[in-house]
Amino acid sequence: MCHVIVTCRSMLWTLLSIVVAFAELIAFMSADWLIGRAKPSSSEDGDNRTGGSQEPYHPTLGIYGRCTRISHMQLSRRDTLCGPYAENFNEIASGFWQATAIFLAMGIMILCAVAFVSVFTMCVQSIMKKSIFNVCGLLQGIAGLFLILGLILYPAGWGCQKAISYCGHYASAYKLGDCSLGWAFYTAIGGTILTFICAVFSAQAEIATSSDKVQEEIEEGKNLICLL
Repeated sequence: MCHVIVTCRSMLWTLLSIVVAFAELIAFMSADWLIGRAKPSSSEDGDNRTGGSQEPYHPTLGIYGRCTRISHMQLSRRDTLCGPYAENFNEIASGFWQATAIFLAMGIMILCAVAFVSVFTMCVQSIMKKSIFNVCGLLQGIAGLFLILGLILYPAGWGCQKAISYCGHYASAYKLGDCSLGWAFYTAIGGTILTFICAVFSAQAEIATSSDKVQEEIEEGKNLICLL
């Protein structure tokens, strides 16, 4: 019989697991890993005649995508265009970034799988006498290692020609040049730290769902068990 067991610790672990997976996925897909040096929006005559602003903007560059600004001369309008600069894996700007993409993708796939499974831990706490919480915690630890490898390799690609075009000639491996780090990089770091927190916290979720209080509730015949 399925017993739905909900505790504060197990629910918190589930929510954190879902948040971590989404945070890493969004960071990976974002083009805001590097913020390039300032460039003028436009110097077209059409903009000057209409009194358009020529404030500088900062193009951004991701692992496989980029954002830049394009001007519409006739409409005096500027749009930010974002999309992949690489049509396939081999066109990613640096071999280090290719390795980063592989490690991050592997870590994110594991985190997404754990996030999916975590939703069902309220009803199923073990498979083949193995605690789902412990197995998921182990997988989150492995995913965290993949994420760390990806984040360590990423700065080694700052010396590629693509990064130099955004960051200037002083950019090189582990040197930003005229660029700065965008929110996606910090989100990936924060998500990695939170991944290891989830891996450790999974043990607390296991303890909470197998406590004496839970066993007493089960022995009383209750199918829905909610504990603080």
